[in-house]
Amino acid sequence: MKLFFHFAVVGFSNTYLIGPEGGGNAILIDPGVMDVELLDMIESNGYYVRYILVTHSHESHVKGLGTIGKIYDAEIYGKHPVVLGRSAHVLEDGKEYDFEGIKVVPIDVKGHSGDHLVYRIENMLFTGDILAAGRIGSSEGAVERAIMLKSIQKRILPLPDYMLIFPGHGSPTTLKTEKLFNPDLRLGSQVPSTAEGELGSVREEER
Repeated sequence: MKLFFHFAVVGFSNTYLIGPEGGGNAILIDPGVMDVELLDMIESNGYYVRYILVTHSHESHVKGLGTIGKIYDAEIYGKHPVVLGRSAHVLEDGKEYDFEGIKVVPIDVKGHSGDHLVYRIENMLFTGDILAAGRIGSSEGAVERAIMLKSIQKRILPLPDYMLIFPGHGSPTTLKTEKLFNPDLRLGSQVPSTAEGELGSVREEER
């Protein structure tokens, strides 16, 4: 398995290409932009985009879907059945999926958007806008931020320290580094009192 990385200036977003050694059908994660550079990366390495994994439907992560659909007959996967007006396969939280030998486990992490998934592939986490180097994702308010912190603590932090983190924006990092130095996570235990009721319902939902 090989991993390729593409950075788009438009939206300052990251797109990831994962496929077998030597080319073939591949997975594209978060196609925020489909530009000449990304197309060249796919084609020059002998890949065909057969599967698209969407962490969430914010524009900087899905805007390239229209162009990709004109080039490749790709199936879209995510948390909701429709992404940017296109039909998608709904993935179940925690279930392992086999994409032609590449094993993918979606992890439902709440707080940034209503449809956010993190994808675990071997020792890699594709975290979208949930977790990046030195910070967690943005949120609409204190309640949503508290929900996101608790969700990260429950779903992401228990994973092994050696996990590599590939975010939707910014540089790669490791889970160990974020546990040690991410200021947002270190302050994560300080939950605003206004969020406690909302967090209670989230805890019940996750049981």
